Amino acid sequence: MKEYPGTTGLILNEPLLWEKGKRGRCGFSMPQRDVDSFPVNEGLIGDGPEFPDLSEVDVVRHYTRLSQWNFAVDSGMYPLGSCTMKYNPKTNERQAAQPGFAAAHPMLHPDLSQGILQLMYDLEQYLVEITGMDAASLQPAAGAHGELAGMLLFYAYHQSKGSPRSKIIVPDTAHGTNPASAALCGYKPTPLKSSASGILAPDDVAAVMDEQTAGIMVTNPNTLGLFEENIKKISDIVHAKGGLVYGDGANMNAIMGVTDMGAIGIDVLHLNLHKTFSTPHGGGGPGSGPVCVLKHLEPFLPVPRVIQQGDRYLLSENFPESIGKLHAFNGNVGVLVKAYSYIRSLGAENLKKVSQLAVLNANYIKEQLKDTFELAYDRPCMHECVFSDKRQQAHKVTTLDMVKRLMDYGFHPPTIYFPLVVPGAIMIEPTETESKEDIDLFVQSLKAISREASENPQLLTEAPTRCRRRRLDETAAARKPCLTG
Repeated sequence: MKEYPGTTGLILNEPLLWEKGKRGRCGFSMPQRDVDSFPVNEGLIGDGPEFPDLSEVDVVRHYTRLSQWNFAVDSGMYPLGSCTMKYNPKTNERQAAQPGFAAAHPMLHPDLSQGILQLMYDLEQYLVEITGMDAASLQPAAGAHGELAGMLLFYAYHQSKGSPRSKIIVPDTAHGTNPASAALCGYKPTPLKSSASGILAPDDVAAVMDEQTAGIMVTNPNTLGLFEENIKKISDIVHAKGGLVYGDGANMNAIMGVTDMGAIGIDVLHLNLHKTFSTPHGGGGPGSGPVCVLKHLEPFLPVPRVIQQGDRYLLSENFPESIGKLHAFNGNVGVLVKAYSYIRSLGAENLKKVSQLAVLNANYIKEQLKDTFELAYDRPCMHECVFSDKRQQAHKVTTLDMVKRLMDYGFHPPTIYFPLVVPGAIMIEPTETESKEDIDLFVQSLKAISREASENPQLLTEAPTRCRRRRLDETAAARKPCLTG
């Protein structure tokens, strides 16, 4: 009998701290004070907050029990397509927690900040070398922020040429935030369908590219997990009409150390350090979305920029064509330190191996499951593969039912119903950090769920049954959201 990670073991309930507290309990011995006491509630509107009195064991057990309700990358596999939720080596956390980085005040004089400034400068150089670009800025705080920066760079470039433009081409295989980022900068997104093979056709791009189009946003590899193999021809078409090519590098984990993004025609590229460079973004962040550019766009990069003068590093705002400031202080420094640690730990050879293993794992899953689930595009994939629920629909079982059941087997659900070009999509990205044994267990779980779909579909439509929370009424949640907590 195959043992799956999912279990019906004990899950402890836990009340609110206000319900646990009892007057007079104390978890910390306060030092003798040398100032007069002052009531916390005094001066507040109404009665103010009543803080619970708790012992140390009350607090420790409370947060330990809450942690057991969560699924984390340290406890299991996150097969989230297009998200790259891979294991984060703990050495990166140790480096980011060094007091010189974690406790440094962001407004310290540069003479007292040489360590972090040099790290930022060196990290920019590493990212430029890895991607094949010419310059970089670490300011954007996440992927969508990087997209926004890229569109502002587009706008500034065309303004400098005296020929502002109004449209951006956005393929249907781009990340979902791309059209919004373009629209925020005043551009009208021009949708573009991918071809029957799941990638962009140069003739289709040529048909919509005109002198009013600022450029194209290309996610490569795209959200179907396929490499845009016509990208150089597409770039040439866009450049011939005076446009620019934006590369959404959120899926860089598949081509890091393999593809020279500058050589294939990318003018602006954003990277998700919190994905490709090891800091999973569970819980909403923090993230980091640096932009890398070719030489002709370097003058427009955000300020301040880290520059080197002799053996010193400075923050300079002396870039008159810059799009301005995008982030307070030095950005999300903790993520930058982790990415720097990741790059230095692996080195060039192993960074390339990361991508090779990520692609290998995704293709292994594709081949293992293509006889079980409908495969949208039966061709070699990159970091992720996309299936659908087409075969299970005969049993009135949907993608949502199957991934809810997968939770009972002990796995986090993959991305579903995206990309929209595949109805009922099941989008799986194993990353390079999962072992063959864990991937095999994941594959066997999905095969078992497919058998259940035909033999006992009710198991799936009622799933999950082993989790702390059962199936939620998602229709009611959407139509009558509770916004007050």
